[in-house]
Amino acid sequence: MPSKKSARLAALTVAAVCSAASTVALSAPAHAETVAIHDIQGTTRISPYAGKAVTGVAGIVTGVRPYGSSKGFWIQDPNPDADPATSEGVFVFTSSAPKVAVGDSVTVTGTVSEFVPGGTSTGNQSITEITKPTVTVVSGGNAVPAATVVNARSVPAAYTPAGDAAAANSVNGLTLRPGTYALDYYESLEGMNVQVADARVVTATDPYTELWVTVKPRENTSRRGGTLYGSYTSQNTGRLQIQSLGATADFPVANVGDTLTGVTAGPLDYNQFGGYTLVANQLGALKSGGLQRETTQKQKKNELAVATYNVENLDPSDATFEEHAAAIVNNLKSPDIVSLEEIQDDNGATNDGTVAADVTVGKLIDAIVAAGGPKYDWRSIDPVNNADGGEPGGNIRQVFLFNPQRVSFTDRAGGDATTAVAVSKVRGKAQLSASPGRIAPADAAWANSRKPLAGEFVFRGRTVFVIANHFNSKGGDQGLTSQYQPVARSSEVQRHQQATLVNAFVKDILDVQKNADVVALGDINDFEFSGTAQILESDGALWSAIKSLPRSERYSYDYQGNQQVLDQILVSPSIRRGCGFAYDSVHINSEFHDQISDHDPQVLRFEP
Repeated sequence: MPSKKSARLAALTVAAVCSAASTVALSAPAHAETVAIHDIQGTTRISPYAGKAVTGVAGIVTGVRPYGSSKGFWIQDPNPDADPATSEGVFVFTSSAPKVAVGDSVTVTGTVSEFVPGGTSTGNQSITEITKPTVTVVSGGNAVPAATVVNARSVPAAYTPAGDAAAANSVNGLTLRPGTYALDYYESLEGMNVQVADARVVTATDPYTELWVTVKPRENTSRRGGTLYGSYTSQNTGRLQIQSLGATADFPVANVGDTLTGVTAGPLDYNQFGGYTLVANQLGALKSGGLQRETTQKQKKNELAVATYNVENLDPSDATFEEHAAAIVNNLKSPDIVSLEEIQDDNGATNDGTVAADVTVGKLIDAIVAAGGPKYDWRSIDPVNNADGGEPGGNIRQVFLFNPQRVSFTDRAGGDATTAVAVSKVRGKAQLSASPGRIAPADAAWANSRKPLAGEFVFRGRTVFVIANHFNSKGGDQGLTSQYQPVARSSEVQRHQQATLVNAFVKDILDVQKNADVVALGDINDFEFSGTAQILESDGALWSAIKSLPRSERYSYDYQGNQQVLDQILVSPSIRRGCGFAYDSVHINSEFHDQISDHDPQVLRFEP
């Protein structure tokens, strides 16, 4: 489907012949053989004919993709064999607009290739294709092979077999067991015409004109209609990405909880941005689930409300200031302290050495006042130029907003981009050497990543230590549909190092003052059950308060059909065991197609 984001769509499938880095190492083409599609697909993920020339491959055209860098068409054999492991469909890469139509009976001569979307370094599975084709149209107007029904009964509960240890845990050489494993089942349908019916949307339509549905409506359902991600070892097998071969304008604009009623059908593809994808030439009708944005409760007079909100690369050129302000005032009820993540410098991604963010923050504060909220004050520390990761030139950082009518900030000089904040004991109480200050900014754990911002606040005479975090992203991790099972999560190594430093800093505070109120919050970029969270919580120093919610409400982010926790507020024992607290993951973004950020804000209310 043509899209406003053509560069990303073009990356979905590029011919193997275009990039040696994107192909599986194969033997040289040999003498052409006449084979059927199921012979080409074989019973593993790698074709037994990979690298070989084939001739007279017969099939009916089931879908045509005339756009982007993935021009080509799918064919399917109307006379299947009896083996459920062998797909009867295959993609024919043409490199230019195909001169065939759905329903054409064709024969194809070309070379079988295994293309890895995104390149072999991603760990993605490969797509079996016929490249450099010569196509003969035998007849037109033929009936398209009936679409295979994909539903809760057909998709196995088990996600994937373990990979072959002798092949670096790759599943590529394993014989497919489509009745046992979901990924094997989908692979056995690669290139075939498939359909889903009355499928609930579990990730909203995104800017790339795609969405996710589930064919298992009861699988780990969230309270608002999504599918929860709750464990590395219990994957949601009913998730399926939907794209379309039709016009962009005709693609449904859906939120989580909506339904594609009736039949959605088309070839089953595989791409680097989510794996198995139904590329529809027939789309179901959209039925709204009526999802509304949430509003939290306003804090009471004696309650301190602390929030974290990732505003997604906010810079002065953005058009979202009014919407962010309205969200903070109306949906979050003007928290006393707001930790903002991804505040960019005053000229955004312009890479000219600018690091100050006074204009960015000032514009947001003014928008909050205009929306009827308080005149927030703020504190932050400008980073070293291009040292904290994120968009080059953007210099993202964490910022404290606070309502001076409700809470005061304890300013203590000495904090800058490179000086480490320390904890000392003053009159029996913990005190920061600098406020605001950064935690161990020179440590290798923070290389090309945001350094935590620590500050002292006073509410009703009681000091509260707040640590704003934005840990290393998950970029570089293998996708859930990777050929390597279990998948490698390389990015968590750095997050574990970061969590260790934050945990140690909190323990420094608690060693001085056992009953200190400490809040560590932000975009942790990892799950509440993850090793990162466990390190943050180690020795009882902190506890992730999102675990106080029912499981069906524990999420702040929606990615590839999985609702998951990335944003967290962790609290020290005095808060957890004190006079009670209230926690809310305020769902205003992650489930909606018109989101102003991809993260949902989190709010904690407690009495210090």
